[in-house]
Amino acid sequence: MSRLQQVTVLGATGSVGLSTLDVIARHPERYQVFALTGFSRLSELLALCVRHVPQFAVVPDAVAARGLQDDLRAAGLGTQVLVGEEGLCQVSAASEVDTVVAAIVGAAGLRPTLAAVDAGKKILLANKEALVMSGALFMQAVRKSGAVLLPLDSEHNAIFQCMPGDFARGLSQVGVRRILLTASGGPFRKTPLAELEHVSPDQACAHPNWSMGRKISVDSASMMNKGLELIEACWLFDARAERVEVVIHPQSVIHSLVDYVDGSVLAQLGNPDMRTPIANALAWPERIDSGVAPLDLFAIARLDFEAPDDQRFPCLRLAREAAEAGNSAPAMLNAANEVAVAAFLDRRIRFPQIASIIEEILSLEPVVAVNDLGAVFEADAKARVLAEQWLKRHAG
Repeated sequence: MSRLQQVTVLGATGSVGLSTLDVIARHPERYQVFALTGFSRLSELLALCVRHVPQFAVVPDAVAARGLQDDLRAAGLGTQVLVGEEGLCQVSAASEVDTVVAAIVGAAGLRPTLAAVDAGKKILLANKEALVMSGALFMQAVRKSGAVLLPLDSEHNAIFQCMPGDFARGLSQVGVRRILLTASGGPFRKTPLAELEHVSPDQACAHPNWSMGRKISVDSASMMNKGLELIEACWLFDARAERVEVVIHPQSVIHSLVDYVDGSVLAQLGNPDMRTPIANALAWPERIDSGVAPLDLFAIARLDFEAPDDQRFPCLRLAREAAEAGNSAPAMLNAANEVAVAAFLDRRIRFPQIASIIEEILSLEPVVAVNDLGAVFEADAKARVLAEQWLKRHAG
């Protein structure tokens, strides 16, 4: 009997983490949870530890660690609790681990994901910000270590499935003309522009097709999520930004497409459920049951497509400009967006001001080279300071 694959899930209490654990639980003969990490939902992390019995759990600070460790002992579990970024990196790089699911949202996921890369793990990447912030350095580390990098975002996983196996030779070499990145358009696709000034955080988080966390839901509403995915696609598939086209597809059934020079366009379709790309990446190059219902084309009946409106979605334009500028621009874009989204969720700014903050920072701050991780974090920190200064001047 083959050895169980040991899996670390970074960000276990989020939507991607929970979907991953659902797929893993369906295949106890293949997978075993090695470590689970959580940030603020510690009671949920405890419940997950009781169910999956990992060797390690990671929480943000010593106080949380003591509380969780006591609760785990009371439950009769030997799970060891680790703390902070050091703990995250330890469970990402541990020699016993085969696969790391990188599902921590935002810049906080970069160092532990890179620890998994440097250790040569199989990495299932849902933390798009890691590639957005440090794309060239990240991909260089993947090549150096021999790590296997598989995308978990439904769009990038769809592109991966539609690409030839040797796409790393270069898109032109394998006959790829364009990557078509689909987007639902979010909850405000048809909202009159004047009304966007008054939308609430709850409205922005009410995604029509997907169940996601609040930060990524706001990013979807502004289409910054799609902008970050555009940058991520450029690094994953070694594509120039002009070869990645965003297409609004409200049904979220076609998850993305690849256009070939012979006129063929390959698409990956499925119900909007993250367990499909998770199962694909976990078992790759094999296929396993994900628990997702079969796609009913008769119930869907129609598939619609439209071009994104730059006036409605300025964040998408800003992300494309950052992708073209390269170097420090994507890291600053991401950092400014994280601060702006947090301010919107706290009702300190209005929805359109998310783009205003990002645009001002990118227009004022020169793009600089990022030759090491220190430069990446310096650009990130600078953008956060500038964003907070903007909030002090403008926030109500």
